[in-house]
Amino acid sequence: MSSENIREHAGVNTGVKKIEAIIKPFKLDEVKEALHEVGVSGITVTEAKGFGRQKGHTELYRGAEYVVDFLPKVKLEVVVPDALAERVVEAIADAAQTGRIGDGKIFVVPVETAVRIRTGERDDDAL
Repeated sequence: MSSENIREHAGVNTGVKKIEAIIKPFKLDEVKEALHEVGVSGITVTEAKGFGRQKGHTELYRGAEYVVDFLPKVKLEVVVPDALAERVVEAIADAAQTGRIGDGKIFVVPVETAVRIRTGERDDDAL
């Protein structure tokens, strides 16, 4: 999906996109490095739990069997100018992919307004 397609699909052209990615925790360092290489200067990382098609798994604990519905994940949030959005998506996808179920998802959403609290700068200038 090109950055032009991202813009058309969103139906809004504010010049700024938020890219959210849910990835396997052990891929965080690779993804962080890939983002740095494409020019991303800041990310927000949150520990998360969830499941998709892989559902979960069963574990034994003190002789009892438990179903673990939610698997550990990491959620990344990156806010970038439209022109950088597709490169960011590709960098995350390439670095996070293992080829196994549970590699994660990437979501691209328009940002209505971005404000740097310290200076009051807005949108592209706030990034």
